[in-house]
Amino acid sequence: MTPSRRQLLQATAATPMAIALATPALHGARAEAGWPNKPVRIVVPYAPGGGTDVTTRALAEVLGQKLGQTFVIDNRAGANGVVGSEGIARSAPDGYSFVAATSTHVMNRQIVPQLPYHPINDFTPIAMLARYPLVLMTGKDSPYRTLADLLQDARAKRGQIAQGTSDAQSSYCANNFARQAKVELVEVPYRGSGAYLADLTGGHLPVAWGSTATAMPLLSAGTVRVLAISSPERSRFLPEVPTLAEAGVENAAFAGWFGLFAPAKLAPAIADKLNATIQEAFADPAMRKRLDSFAVDPAPMDRAAFASLLLEEDRRWEAAARDNLLPRG
Repeated sequence: MTPSRRQLLQATAATPMAIALATPALHGARAEAGWPNKPVRIVVPYAPGGGTDVTTRALAEVLGQKLGQTFVIDNRAGANGVVGSEGIARSAPDGYSFVAATSTHVMNRQIVPQLPYHPINDFTPIAMLARYPLVLMTGKDSPYRTLADLLQDARAKRGQIAQGTSDAQSSYCANNFARQAKVELVEVPYRGSGAYLADLTGGHLPVAWGSTATAMPLLSAGTVRVLAISSPERSRFLPEVPTLAEAGVENAAFAGWFGLFAPAKLAPAIADKLNATIQEAFADPAMRKRLDSFAVDPAPMDRAAFASLLLEEDRRWEAAARDNLLPRG
């Protein structure tokens, strides 16, 4: 049957609409297939030089080599990571803006009043990058040779011994340690590790909590001693340092992490491609050797495992907040 003139006109008129409707999906598929085709920005929401910063910079170099584009690090410190993370939460989910955040990313939901984003719902989890413990340090001239020495003194001088902290994670460790050890210590919060380290090494602060990356150079220089480590197992970087449990304080273990996030609704194809490239990068012996120099243990996860971890963390920090173990914002 020969089509009528009206049928031909209707078919012709419909064709541009069909093409227009198909175009966004077609363009999206092309964008994902060609990603990345311009420089990629990774925000580190903390000051330069910390464990998250140096690890992310090392990773960015390898990602650039493997994906053929520059990965630019943008330090946006402030408000316990909130400043940098908020910027990414509000960015377009186009695969060119990411944030490398620590455990405080989820913890902030419990400690920051009116947090301007939801740390899980407003982000796409890409990959966990590494885990890290904290250590309890004292100055080289301190009378404390072991954790038992500190606990004995703390029980004799109830409420008179200070422990320095510099962020939400170290504050949690300090509070939980004191509770589980059944001692009364005075938490002294500092704005950063540099400030408390000056007091610690100068003999003005009895003990302080910090990362292994912070402690390693000071240990090498002989200016501090490490009394215990917060992880469930000993660290391969500090094999002679006992865990809190080994030193007699049960139920005080803590292992932080840092990972990579994109804005919510990032295309799964881009997220999966980046996760696979990160896994490949961390499997490279040269990359692992470089991370060893930072005292960082890589712990890459697939996206589903990382998403599951974030939900577990959210429940953990809700419970910690109820128990008054977290700092108040």
